Amino acid sequence: MSVPQHSHKNWPELQLSHRVRSIEEALSIYINQLVYDMKRQGETVTTLSLGEAFFDLPLFDFSKLDKEKGFHYSSSRGAPELREKIARFYNDRYGSSVDADTNLLVTAGSKPAIFMALQAILDPGDEVLIPEPAWLSYQEHVRLLDAEPRFIRYDAPIDSFHEHFTSRTRILVLNNPNNPSGRIYTHDELRQIYETCRERGAYLLVDEAYSDFVQEQADFSSIASVVPDLDGVIVVNSLSKNLGMSGFRIGYTIADPSFTSVILKLNQHLITCAPSMLVHYVASYFDDIIEVTMPQIRKLVEKRNRVAAMMDSIGLDYLPGGGTFYFFVSLGDSPNDGFDLAIQLLLRERIAVVPGAAYGASTERFLRVSVGTESEEQIEHALRRIRAALIEPKYDSTELSRQLAVKGLPLFQRRGS
Repeated sequence: MSVPQHSHKNWPELQLSHRVRSIEEALSIYINQLVYDMKRQGETVTTLSLGEAFFDLPLFDFSKLDKEKGFHYSSSRGAPELREKIARFYNDRYGSSVDADTNLLVTAGSKPAIFMALQAILDPGDEVLIPEPAWLSYQEHVRLLDAEPRFIRYDAPIDSFHEHFTSRTRILVLNNPNNPSGRIYTHDELRQIYETCRERGAYLLVDEAYSDFVQEQADFSSIASVVPDLDGVIVVNSLSKNLGMSGFRIGYTIADPSFTSVILKLNQHLITCAPSMLVHYVASYFDDIIEVTMPQIRKLVEKRNRVAAMMDSIGLDYLPGGGTFYFFVSLGDSPNDGFDLAIQLLLRERIAVVPGAAYGASTERFLRVSVGTESEEQIEHALRRIRAALIEPKYDSTELSRQLAVKGLPLFQRRGS
């Protein structure tokens, strides 16, 4: 069958929204897509760019689940049995008083949870404060809502946070423990940040996706335990990191009942419900999964400590932190910026890292290095190659772009492109 041919020369140009054109491609995902493409071309890449750890997880028996529940819509708040498991886990582990029925909402990943929380608060022209280094999607979520992200430098003391508030500041977004530095905010620091926000009529959203990746559990305080009544705070977390199940796309919010009801409306219109079969799977095997993953998390944190010693021994500087499975490595006096250095490392050394520019303007002179996926031997080799690259002459950015094109790899889509 022939396909009709149309003449387009007199047709008007089709519109793409300004708000979508105003955001950048997700730089960490771009780097990882290059890795996937190179691996499909048969190349071996030492992957220090992935934002996940690979646990040894058994596949529990799906046949024991109620398929009628799994094949159909489920509660937009999240299956009650999963909410009960999450609430019990938070309360037992972090000393909070989360109510499964009124404080919790389960949705399809923590990214939509963050976006919906911001959407529930912001009007066009409002401002959001984001301390750097900041997970790269926060600012783009804000821009998609026609609001304005405002940033606090990575080295700004908490005592100075109040200087950044304006009459249009509606919320401060904090990642604890921090991706990418691994910084863990103390109970007193969280209390101080909360009071700074609350007395100015601003919310505090704390993304706790790496809450279990700490040396000792006493080192971590959930904002849900710092502010037990949840007045003016929103917790976002997921099963992706702590349970090693990023592909399941299950996240959740913890907030006071009135705010949870508002997010529920958005969830109903945008998501309907988290994937029913996967929700029931996690609810059924939650305790079994925790029993399997927690020892592996402890081993991964111990691995992080050993990698820190490696970095110290070869002279790599990094921001202080004790949580997550990342390091934020300084470029020192390198004449290259983080983006060119990351592309050069990938093309020449087959080492994937994420440029620090992904996490804020004040962190362009850093690289994010993840230790969650590769062996310590591979990590040490890669760190030595990174250290050597820091003292190399300036690279030719145009030549790096040409090399990407020769390999059939895409260029990074910057803001407005």
